[in-house]
Amino acid sequence: MQRVKTWFAPRNMTTGAPWQRILGFAVPMLIGNIAQQLYASTDSAVVGQYVGDNALASVGSAGPIITFMIALFVGISTGAGILVSQAFGARNKQLLSTVIGNCITLTAIVSVLIMIVGVVLSPWLLRTLATPDAIIQDAIAYLQIYFYGILGFTYYNVLSGILRGLGDSFSALGFLLLTSVLNIILDLWFVIGFNWGVPGVAWATIISQSISAILCYLKLTRMRENFEITPHTFKLQRDTVKDIIRLGMPSGITQAIFSMAMILVQRLQNTFGPEVIATAIISMRVDGFAMMPNFSFGMAMTTFTGQNIGAKRIDRAHLGAKQGTLMAVSVATVMTLAVLIFGRSIMSLFTNTETIIDRGMHYIRILSVGFIGMAVIQSLSGVMRGAGDAITPMWISMLTAVLLRVPLSYLLVELSKTPELPAGRPEMMYYAMLITWLTGAITNFLAFRYGRWRKRAQIRMDSLSDQSDEAMVKLAAVEQL
Repeated sequence: MQRVKTWFAPRNMTTGAPWQRILGFAVPMLIGNIAQQLYASTDSAVVGQYVGDNALASVGSAGPIITFMIALFVGISTGAGILVSQAFGARNKQLLSTVIGNCITLTAIVSVLIMIVGVVLSPWLLRTLATPDAIIQDAIAYLQIYFYGILGFTYYNVLSGILRGLGDSFSALGFLLLTSVLNIILDLWFVIGFNWGVPGVAWATIISQSISAILCYLKLTRMRENFEITPHTFKLQRDTVKDIIRLGMPSGITQAIFSMAMILVQRLQNTFGPEVIATAIISMRVDGFAMMPNFSFGMAMTTFTGQNIGAKRIDRAHLGAKQGTLMAVSVATVMTLAVLIFGRSIMSLFTNTETIIDRGMHYIRILSVGFIGMAVIQSLSGVMRGAGDAITPMWISMLTAVLLRVPLSYLLVELSKTPELPAGRPEMMYYAMLITWLTGAITNFLAFRYGRWRKRAQIRMDSLSDQSDEAMVKLAAVEQL
């Protein structure tokens, strides 16, 4: 029983074999990410099977817009995770308390902004992207309902990020598994039982996410031995907010860049019609499972590096980077093989249309090597962010996603046009994506080996030492009084 309790407690990643600490953190993260993938997959599967391929396309067409609109929040979440892991590694309780309180306040502010802008702009954005008339009304309904309930999504992600920064990846996992089951039940109930169609899966998602956010907050309230949440900690502190923005906004900008590239490619994809859109959606749902280990190891590397930088163990952070990346590549290889073997069976859960499944598997085969390249990207960029260098991964993402992927997608599609295929071949977009991923893997490796992350780590270690010394002086002054 005691061992089970330790799974759900903050985890010190500054001692023990690095690969064991990373793997122990990444495995529950992987399970959790797969469960989170089930949120979107369940929505798509239910509407695809019980409403139709057009409904499947309408749900999927909303994805890039949602990703783009929450980019600012991603910055807060990432900055929070980095600061929490560094403060926890340095055993700075005062800083840890302030970071957590300020993140909760910032999340509320950003969530309201996202809700208002998202609801108002959804129809215009979908029309700007040339969304086919056959699916646009359902897509608008899905988007607007999702943004009305965005508070649950944002708070789950920021609070689970705080838990991960403390080394507790099991609690967020447990809550996510529980609410994933709830999401499946509500999807079936609302779509089949109430016949709500596409809006039904949107309501199921936001209800489930809100419950998971509440559970994460309740978990944090039971971890008071590591930090203190008081009304004062909710008051925004200039230096803390500045650090969150400095460390997190590059990741937020990176997310915005990725999603903007997705939106521009989505506009190109929409010109091929609802069937190609539906194919892209089920391909994305399947390749999402192959990508989950990459994101899991990336987040694990950020936490591991952040804690060890806080503990002034840059040598250990460097060793962990090598071991973690090797594990990420190994797991990604296994998952890629599994997707190639079982991909058709998974796609059949979303649609019974054989032409869509055939084309979807063709896309997966094109991207297969890229999944392994993404393992390198996520792991090494996670190391750099954990060390405090969030700028370098941002620039790499900008160069590959915007300056390479988008023009290359349009160029390859244009070159593939023939009298028989006046719109070109849609698979050209996937060749462009593959080239982008492989280029990003090489660039991140070079940045890790020769870049400035070690210098940023040293600066952060000196900064944390100064803050700890200042806190000790203040404590001594209070004791004298």
